[in-house]
Amino acid sequence: MKIELSAIEARVIGCLLEKEATTPDLYPLTLNSLTNACNQKSNREPVMALSESEVLDAVDNLISKRMVSDESAFNSRVSKYRHRFCNTEFGDLQFTQQEKGVVCCFLLRGAQTPGELRTRTNRLCQFTDVKETESVLDTLSAGEAESAIVVKLPREPGKRESRYMHQFCGKVDVTAFTSVTANHHIGTDKRDSEKIQLLEEELDSLKKEVAELREMIEQFL
Repeated sequence: MKIELSAIEARVIGCLLEKEATTPDLYPLTLNSLTNACNQKSNREPVMALSESEVLDAVDNLISKRMVSDESAFNSRVSKYRHRFCNTEFGDLQFTQQEKGVVCCFLLRGAQTPGELRTRTNRLCQFTDVKETESVLDTLSAGEAESAIVVKLPREPGKRESRYMHQFCGKVDVTAFTSVTANHHIGTDKRDSEKIQLLEEELDSLKKEVAELREMIEQFL
């Protein structure tokens, strides 16, 4: 996959995709509206605090990549921006409504489980159940790892579902996630071992105290 976005560019594309679906009357977006959308505290991970100049720089880069267009009317005083990221006449990325919703959610929130995606895309598309979400993820992750749109990550300790991550910001190093997971297991096992040892020491101390108290009571009686 040739597309490689910066974190801010990914946020800009995600916001344009989201607002196109959820607030069509206000779409395309002005720079101010787009900046506010990028800095939303809900449905965003991580939460950002971007300035209009930072968003404009990202928009200009995306215009040069032909992923965003300036839809300002002639002599308009305010520029308005529309994505050309997917589902355009000459674009390579052609998504179903469900695929588009999942991709949008990935760009806005990063790695997520199928269950999280099903819940968080309810304003963008509809899934009957988690299995249907997993089916869409299987389609998006098909092919070679380097060219796949999304990849499946190693399951985190204590989690029932594996997370998936998009690759629009570069190839995801799955081995790094595996290493983190393994280190988490090692750290957890070490902490558990230390806790058990501490509890055993406390138990031995309590046993000694009980024995001493029993001896004192017997002497008193």
